[in-house]
Amino acid sequence: MSFSMNDQIKAVIFDVGGVLIRTVDQSGRRYWEDRLNLPPGGAEAIVLNSPMGYRAQRGEITTEELWDWVGNYLGLGEHLADFRHDFWRGDALDHELLALIREIRPKYKLAIISNASDILLETLKEYGLATEFDLIIGSAYEGIMKPDNAIFERALQRLDCQPLESVFIDDSFANVDAARSIGMKAIHYSVGLDLRTELRAIGVGYPVARVF
Repeated sequence: MSFSMNDQIKAVIFDVGGVLIRTVDQSGRRYWEDRLNLPPGGAEAIVLNSPMGYRAQRGEITTEELWDWVGNYLGLGEHLADFRHDFWRGDALDHELLALIREIRPKYKLAIISNASDILLETLKEYGLATEFDLIIGSAYEGIMKPDNAIFERALQRLDCQPLESVFIDDSFANVDAARSIGMKAIHYSVGLDLRTELRAIGVGYPVARVF
């Protein structure tokens, strides 16, 4: 056999945005950036990475309050609904990762830790992901965002796992480093990464016979 299981690993924890669900088509956002004279990436910077975006992700304001602010900030008026639709319309579920999740699910506890507003559960249901996980931790529900160590510690407590018994997957270096700092195994995800191979290197998955 070319692969051995790591019996210590009990849980595999995924980020959502940028991993399970990614913006594969930026045309909707670019249309509005051009129309509003915003720089490339400006729409995301306002909706997700502004102080108000972070407030929504900490649960200090609701998703609807965030979008009301976006509409006022950009002067969208009656076009707010169109902007909101176009902002998200390029997002897509990674079906290969979903297949991998279903492959490893019989042997591991599966969880999500996501920096997201209060519609995280609704979004996961929309993409058919909500029932694939044993635990869903959203920053707006917890009042804490990654890379704060507390959000990882809460997840581990609820999973009844020690840090070394878990693997965390995220597209942010800061979040991956934070997970590692408390002893979790972690994988920095980027588009094109062979996650199945990365997990196998840690000992997650199923043995596959090697043909010589």
